[in-house]
Amino acid sequence: QVQLVESGGGLVQTGGSLRLSCAVSGSIFNTSDMGWYRQAPGKRREFIARISSGGVRLHDASVKGRFTISRDNAVNTVYLQMNSLKPEDTAVYYCNGIPALGDWGPGTQVTVSS
Repeated sequence: QVQLVESGGGLVQTGGSLRLSCAVSGSIFNTSDMGWYRQAPGKRREFIARISSGGVRLHDASVKGRFTISRDNAVNTVYLQMNSLKPEDTAVYYCNGIPALGDWGPGTQVTVSS
């Protein structure tokens, strides 16, 4: 059973930065495309970025130019560097494989104050 554990969230002011991490158990990580998602209060979970096993990146238009996804296969971790944060980025952030590797992790809360 693959486990996904997100971390790095917190409270930040508008314009601030955070770096999220997602640790993934199991050797399947190295051959898996990975994605970051977020769910704001009262809204559905939405896709924001993905990275292929070979490092090719794709970012949703809502975060392009501000967020950057990356991965370190040596430590089975995918990252999300978030810059120029806005109040509308407030959400719980999750990672998973594409397709999903397992159950969703607990997520990490990001709160951006205005």
